[in-house]
Order: sequence, then structure tokens, then C-alpha cells
Amino acid sequence: MMCEIPSNALLAEQFLEYFDGFSIGSNELTQLALGLDRDSGVVSELFDERNDAVKALLSMAIRAAKKQGKYVGICGQGPSDHEDFAAWLMEEGIDSLSLNPDTVVQTWLSLAELRNKINPRRRLVAGVM
Repeated sequence: MMCEIPSNALLAEQFLEYFDGFSIGSNELTQLALGLDRDSGVVSELFDERNDAVKALLSMAIRAAKKQGKYVGICGQGPSDHEDFAAWLMEEGIDSLSLNPDTVVQTWLSLAELRNKINPRRRLVAGVM
């Protein structure tokens, strides 16, 4: 199920009773949580997936899926634009990230380095988890 509106995250456990997991649409979730049009030149600089309110919603969805042993991935611009956001998602337990082609290598190398620092016994080679 696409998790794109705040109510999906707030009621994630209930939605996951009927679906086998979530694909979080971070662009839409951020836009609706912050009440901002990301394509507007007037307010687009305020659009940021790393906002605390957005991260709280993402965390709710990820934890609910993990609690029920279900898949949770994310699609959207955030992990491609912000390596720190991709790292936060990995630490939260996200199963997969979609990335822009031009950011795949650098993001995977960054995540591999972080993963290897966190858990040196479980080495992450770029592209393989």
C-alpha cells in the first residue's frame, strides 16, 4: 500500500492489518504534513523531508511495519537529496530506498560506511545488504 498521507502513518498498524507492507511516498507525505506545495517557487525552500513532523510520521509507519513483520520501503526525492536522511531511514529500519540514478553509488557507499561503523560484524558492501 502507498503510505502518502499523514493518516496512513498515524493509523499504520490498522492499515497493515489489510496490506502486506508500505511503500512510503515521501514527496506527498511531506507536502501534506507540512501543507506546502513543493513545486511553488514561493515556499519550495521550506519543503524538507527532514522536518521533525515528517520524520515522526515516517518513524510511525516504519515501526508499525517492523512490528508486524511487514515490508516498508520509501520512494521520493529525500534520500537522493540528503545523505543524512538516507542514513536516518536506514537506522530506523527501512527495507529499501529508491534513489535517483546519479546518486546511487555515492549514497550506497555512504550507507555502507555507516553500516560498517554501526555493526562491523555485518559488513555492507556497496549495493548488497
